[in-house]
Amino acid sequence: MSKILNEVLSANQAYAANFADKGKLPLPPARRFAILTCMDARLDPAKYAGLSEGDAHVIRNAGGRASDDAIRSLVISYKLLGTQEWFVVHHTDCGMELFTDDVISGLLRQSLTTATIDATGWHDHGKGPGSVAGHFIKWHTISDLAGSVVEDVERIRSHPLVPSSIPVYGYIYDVRTGRLIEVPAATQAGKVA
Repeated sequence: MSKILNEVLSANQAYAANFADKGKLPLPPARRFAILTCMDARLDPAKYAGLSEGDAHVIRNAGGRASDDAIRSLVISYKLLGTQEWFVVHHTDCGMELFTDDVISGLLRQSLTTATIDATGWHDHGKGPGSVAGHFIKWHTISDLAGSVVEDVERIRSHPLVPSSIPVYGYIYDVRTGRLIEVPAATQAGKVA
């Protein structure tokens, strides 16, 4: 058993031992909202948004982007589980700002081994084989942080399965201060019609 696997299973045993009444939490989120945010390990939506278990839906992916799958989750969150407000939260110092679709596709073409980055850019150290499959994926990289929040809120707002009655707010989480900073243009784009 790996060290990580052992740590996770041990932590789960301790958590389950004190689970108490959490098994009785209702399926719909108690506070009736959802957050779309990045998978970055430095972000803890429960802490930065004051959540307890059962409070809200948290949808995470690389960059917190409004991909088809993220929108699928948001639509389910509203249509079947009653959320009434949504937040899009990107963050400073995001890894999705460090590469382009062409860069990651090129690295994957060379090998499937983990790449490294330094002051001169990304470097692949793998021996191969790689795959051309990366060229057919939209990676949703970020070149303008505030602009990406606006873009994602606009994409959600304009989606035909998203009702105009749901406000969509746009924020940037500052990894150095822990503060949520509103992106006014995003919140304006996501306002209720």
